[in-house]
Amino acid sequence: MRVLVVEDHEELALTVAAGLRREGMAVDVVLDGPDALERAGVHHYDVVVLDRDLPGLHGDEVCRSLAASGNPARMLMLTAAGSIDDRVSGLGIGADDYLPKPFAFAELVARIRALARRSQQALPAVLVHGDLRLDPATRIATRDGRRLPLSPKEFAVLELLLAAQGAVVSAEQLLERGWDEFADPFTHTVKVTISRLRRKLGDPPLIETVPQAGYRI
Repeated sequence: MRVLVVEDHEELALTVAAGLRREGMAVDVVLDGPDALERAGVHHYDVVVLDRDLPGLHGDEVCRSLAASGNPARMLMLTAAGSIDDRVSGLGIGADDYLPKPFAFAELVARIRALARRSQQALPAVLVHGDLRLDPATRIATRDGRRLPLSPKEFAVLELLLAAQGAVVSAEQLLERGWDEFADPFTHTVKVTISRLRRKLGDPPLIETVPQAGYRI
C-alpha cells in the first residue's frame, strides 16, 4: 500500500515513515497542510495519516478538502487532544479513523492496514494462485510450501499482481503503488524487480509480460 504521512514534527514524521517502510509500505512525508493537498492531488494513496495541528493549513481543513474533492484515500487523523468531542469533530469532517497521541506504533500499523482494506475491493485474506500463497498480514509468501525470500518491493509487486486477479498491471501502476516519491520513473526499477521475482518464484513461470501493457499472473 502507499501511505502519505502529514506531520509537522519532522523527527516524528521520519520515524513513523521509517517504521511503516519496514512493514512493507511505500511512504511519502510532508510537513504542512498545503503540501499535503498538493501531494494527495498528484499521487494515489491508500491512507493519509494526518496530524490535526498543522502549519499553513489546519489538518481539519486538509481533511475537509480531500473529502470534498472525492479523494479515495482513507484518512487517519492524529492529535494530542483526546476528548470525545475532538474525536467526534474529526470524524464528522470526513476522517475515517482517529488515533490520539501518544500512540503505540503497532496500533498505528493495524489501523492503517484496516483502512487500506476498506479502500480496496474485497479480497481474500490470503491471496492464492495455484501453489502460490501470499499472506499480506504476516508478510509471508510461499510456493509449493516453500517460503520465498522476497524483498519488501518484490513482495509488494507480487501482492499487486495477485490482487489484480488475472488483470494486466502496467509498470506505471506498479511504480505508483509499490514505490514512494523517490522512485525515478525513468529507470528500469520495475523491470529489474520483476526479473528478480521471477527467479525466486522458480518454474513453471507465473508472471507473464504483456507487450505494451504490463504484467499479469
